Amino acid sequence: MLTLDSGSGIWTPILWLFLFVLFSVIVLWLRGFGRSDYKKGTDQTMIFFSGNMEPLKDMVHIRSTNLYWGFTESLSVVFEKLRKAHTGRINDYVYWFVVVLALLFIIVILPGGGLQ
Repeated sequence: MLTLDSGSGIWTPILWLFLFVLFSVIVLWLRGFGRSDYKKGTDQTMIFFSGNMEPLKDMVHIRSTNLYWGFTESLSVVFEKLRKAHTGRINDYVYWFVVVLALLFIIVILPGGGLQ
């Protein structure tokens, strides 16, 4: 069997393929011990809610606008400026990524800067 020595381990594709098939067979064998009377889409799939019916999602769902109201209200000035800065165009995001990355490189390369 041909082996590739990478310096930190070996890579034998045939062995890995054999192990993958072996583990797949073992998983399918173990799965065969599962219950055969399970039916998807029936009452068996409903969550247990202490014997009560599951409430409608609209009745229990807490919207993030309500949950973080104080946070967003106190920082509304900052959020408005951020909304204006986010145009939704990928070109703008890539531009800012490259600018910030360039600044980080300059900080690291400058004498006395970066990690020593």
